[in-house]
Amino acid sequence: MVHDLGEHPGAVLAALAAAERVLSRRAGAGVVLADPEDLGGSERSVVARARVARNPFSLPRTLVVKHYLAAAAPDRPDPFHYEVASCQLFTALPADDRSSPILIAHDPAARLLVLEDLGRSSTLADKLFGPDPEAAQRCLLGWARALGRMQAATAGRESDFGALLRRQGERAWRDPMAEEARSALAGLPDLLHARLGVAASAAAVVEAHDTVRLLGGTRYRAFSPSDTCPDNNLVTSRGVRFVDFEWGCFRDIVLDAAYCRVPFPACEASFALPPKLAAAMVEVWRAEVVGMWPELDEPDRLARRLLDAQLLWVWLCTWWLLPRLPHTDASGAPSGRDGPIGPDAARSPRISTALAHYWRELGAAAGEAGRDATAALAEAVVAALRERFPDAPEVLAVYPALRSVA
Repeated sequence: MVHDLGEHPGAVLAALAAAERVLSRRAGAGVVLADPEDLGGSERSVVARARVARNPFSLPRTLVVKHYLAAAAPDRPDPFHYEVASCQLFTALPADDRSSPILIAHDPAARLLVLEDLGRSSTLADKLFGPDPEAAQRCLLGWARALGRMQAATAGRESDFGALLRRQGERAWRDPMAEEARSALAGLPDLLHARLGVAASAAAVVEAHDTVRLLGGTRYRAFSPSDTCPDNNLVTSRGVRFVDFEWGCFRDIVLDAAYCRVPFPACEASFALPPKLAAAMVEVWRAEVVGMWPELDEPDRLARRLLDAQLLWVWLCTWWLLPRLPHTDASGAPSGRDGPIGPDAARSPRISTALAHYWRELGAAAGEAGRDATAALAEAVVAALRERFPDAPEVLAVYPALRSVA
């Protein structure tokens, strides 16, 4: 029985009631949860914090409950299974290597997880959109450090993760972006021509297709949350912690490290980073992973792999975002104004501005690395976007908290 709930949404009440049943079965005595706080969640799930009002065994004072609202499609991987397996993987690690909440209990039938409460922490998004530039910089460096530590701690544990997923009923596991990335590599040249009138040269296509090796079984694989948008990172007293593992997977580590070059690609909050800060983030991340992969201490090797990942992300983001731009009319002018990536224009850049930034940065990096075909394609894409949307900001702004130091 859930006590003292007041006026709370029914879905939150149902989640806490299910959590009480799970915890009571585990304890062999009644557990009572109270004072629920809705933490949001998504269209697939409800997430709430609750106080443990009756505690027959040594539960923490507060818990977080995540309740999946509906079963996954029968022909698709189940995000509940991936979240359980991810949390189990981290819970088994030593405390110093753990970058996520501990899994306290779960119930496959109820599609419910009970997790450690990391406290009333700010998110990385709060810091990036807040008033304190020094705090924002510290948190971004902390994010890069936490990412590297997580990757180093989970290197070589892919078979463990696979076994945990099989226990949940998943027969196969893969990076959820890999299939879409392959579709982008195959389809983006036609899309660029149809929507922007830009022709990708055969050499540019070859340079892009060379990055597909990052999607396979490289020797640099480690766990990735897949969705590390700023609001999925908590800033705690123990550093940045990752939450939301609905699409947790193992993949090449540079695909996440490249977020320093393509900041949180295609996330709603995908603004720019000051170049010196972005470079410092890469160095902080590198310092954490070279103990596991010492060859990444070679600047040229690391730069090549980061550029590969940057190129792949830019193609994938364009594949996702370009179809959302308005079509052109008979005169070649856009039929409407392009909108932001996310619903809140104050916290999300315009799509054309974000895409132009992605391609401009890629073109500069590719030119320095001698990938001339990619540099030429980037220049053409940026020019086409600027011509098509002349009213859009030409330069992508940095995150609001960093604008005084950019």
